[in-house]
Amino acid sequence: MTDRVDAYADACVAIAQAEGVAERVQEELFRVARTLDANHELRNKLTDETLPVELRQSVVEELLGVRAARTTTALVSFIIGAGRARDLSEIVERVVAHLAENKGELVGEIRSATALNDDEWAKLDGALLTFAAHPVDIKHIVDPSLIGGVMSRIGDVVIDTSLRSRIQELKERI
Repeated sequence: MTDRVDAYADACVAIAQAEGVAERVQEELFRVARTLDANHELRNKLTDETLPVELRQSVVEELLGVRAARTTTALVSFIIGAGRARDLSEIVERVVAHLAENKGELVGEIRSATALNDDEWAKLDGALLTFAAHPVDIKHIVDPSLIGGVMSRIGDVVIDTSLRSRIQELKERI
């Protein structure tokens, strides 16, 4: 399975680079994957193999429409059509990592329970960059499931100051 995921990710990278839209496709694919992770109904619809593939692809077209690059829409549609919707998040993770690696960067993620303004994101970015001591391509995600606080990740290192994790810790202690 991993070989197939890698093959799809490599193909996506090659196509995005050939089209000259690698950075835009990277950002858009990342947002698509996070949307699927957060929206169970949408994920179920795109992975439901009892639905005709054309219907699932039309959902992708409607979802992305003019908001995404033609290449991004085509790649997501191709992955869905190939029966790999369940692997989409993993494929995207590999695409993002590969493109960041090509630029000599690590991939980082900052999740916030609420939308932050540019100054707040910049402060968090600065702290994560200082911690990493290496160039990092930081992705911002608003994740209400955190309840409050933030969670940052670079590779396998996670710094979780979210209210959700604190509540979980209390539950485990009780």
